[in-house]
Amino acid sequence: MIVPVVLCGGSGTRLWPRSRAAKPKPFISLLGDETLYQATLQRCSDRDRFAPPMVVIGERHLEFAKPQAAQIAPDAQFVVEPIGRNTAPAIALAALALDEDDVMLVCPSDHHIVDTQAFQDTAQAAGRLASDDWLVAFGIAATAPETGYGYIRRGDPLGEGHQVHSFVEKPDLETALGFLAQGGYAWNGGIFAFRAGFFLSELTKYRPDMAAAARAAFEQRDPESEDIRPAAAQFGTIASESVDYALMENTDRAAMVDVSMGWSDIGNWDALLLQRKSPDADNLIVGPGEIIGASGSMIDSDGPHVTLIGADDIVVVIDRDDVLVTSRNAVQRVGEAARCKKS
Repeated sequence: MIVPVVLCGGSGTRLWPRSRAAKPKPFISLLGDETLYQATLQRCSDRDRFAPPMVVIGERHLEFAKPQAAQIAPDAQFVVEPIGRNTAPAIALAALALDEDDVMLVCPSDHHIVDTQAFQDTAQAAGRLASDDWLVAFGIAATAPETGYGYIRRGDPLGEGHQVHSFVEKPDLETALGFLAQGGYAWNGGIFAFRAGFFLSELTKYRPDMAAAARAAFEQRDPESEDIRPAAAQFGTIASESVDYALMENTDRAAMVDVSMGWSDIGNWDALLLQRKSPDADNLIVGPGEIIGASGSMIDSDGPHVTLIGADDIVVVIDRDDVLVTSRNAVQRVGEAARCKKS
């Protein structure tokens, strides 16, 4: 049995103004009726293959996470972080709450996956490697020269996967094109499988201060809470660091399993447009609007009627009193507007 560990975090900036710090993208409906968070739980809802999930989340968003989980995974357990400290400490808290031989499947809560069967089969393969004390990353089939993703370079074959030769930072376009042409590289989507006890032992080896502080925070958790609430004083001393930097790039036990599952992190409005739009459609309109004499554009309005004329590759989003207008090649800068609004 694999224990899904669902990480809920983020500042809600990349899909502003629809996504906001108060209610970020995991908890809003972007693709169909389910939220991305609910879809993550749904992929792991087969109790013949997956144990009840563990959700790691901040206090601020618990009001969304609990009722949404109740519809799909009423048996979910919640670890409530007193302060966000990135993925390595969050995973450490989950590992401390599990038996040392439990295999954790670490899943971001805001990704879109088309092929659920491929995801589940790959999770089982990753779990088998993790049981043999490998720290296993999903190597997602790279279908385009994306510069917004980290990459994993395959090493020697290992059971149902490969050892990791190296992790590669987000490349420039020329380097990403070279990765595609060369082969042997996959996207690092931030999905991992670990045996809980081995994860903690490796974290202790490479980040002893982090491991010790996480353990102290867990041991001094609130005994009266139905949720797992680590002690804020101890947890607050931990440096904010991703599991990639803290552990995966340092360990000599990094492995990967390859998967093609129609994956996207829905990291900006352009990525969402590509997921929403049918291949044969010129444009996409959500809400009241019309597009005349243009292609590759999107309107997403929750109220006012929007008319777009003769403007290719433009994104217009209206949410309450906020209006976003951006070219598709500038969507990576939407976060700048969101940080200015602080909403």
